[in-house]
Amino acid sequence: QVQLVESGGGLVQPGGSLRLSCAASGSIRSIYAMGWYRQAPGHQRELVAVITSGGSTNYADFVKGRFTISRDNAKNTVYLQMNSLKPEDTAVYYCHADNLVTAIHRHLEVWGQGALVTVSS
Repeated sequence: QVQLVESGGGLVQPGGSLRLSCAASGSIRSIYAMGWYRQAPGHQRELVAVITSGGSTNYADFVKGRFTISRDNAKNTVYLQMNSLKPEDTAVYYCHADNLVTAIHRHLEVWGQGALVTVSS
């Protein structure tokens, strides 16, 4: 069974930093894109950042210059380094894998369970 497991969420003061990690486990041949989405209370889930297996990245405007996404293809792991955090960054952050190919050539879209990030003094 393929799954994504996030870690690294928590409480941080405004201006602080956090690093989220997401590891994909199971019988995986490849993953085209891995990314992070977030959902704040009363809001829709929105894209934060995404990275392809080739290293191409895309960021939401509201995190450009503050967040950095990176990836270790050998470990099927994606990271999100979040700096200069603001209270409005408070949300549940979800890891996402797009076009994950399993050992038996199934193509899947997979979501993690979410990691809560709270930015507050």
